[in-house]
Amino acid sequence: QVQLEESGGGLAQAGDSLRLSCLSTGRSVSTSALGWFRQPPGKEHEFIAAINFNGENTYYADSVKGRFTISRDSAKNTMWLQMNSLKPEDTATYYCAASPSVVGAATQLVYEYWGQGTQVTVSS
Repeated sequence: QVQLEESGGGLAQAGDSLRLSCLSTGRSVSTSALGWFRQPPGKEHEFIAAINFNGENTYYADSVKGRFTISRDSAKNTMWLQMNSLKPEDTATYYCAASPSVVGAATQLVYEYWGQGTQVTVSS
């Protein structure tokens, strides 16, 4: 089993930066692709970013490309999401997820393990 725990969420103003962390425990995810998703209030889950098992390839939603950066350190069992130039529309609960595949993907269907989420609220 894999347990994922997000941290780093909070309140921010438009233009600010936040860095989310995702710590994995239990079975190793060093051979797993990892991803970030978010769920804005009253909306469905949406893909944000994904990273391959070795960190060499990353994928982003158009809405965050150029502002958010996904990274991982398997030795620390940690993945991060650096969020810059935050906008009010980035307000959401952010979730990290682990996939049995080595390649990152935008669809939540391929992710097997999920964290509980961390809230990010951006005011204008």
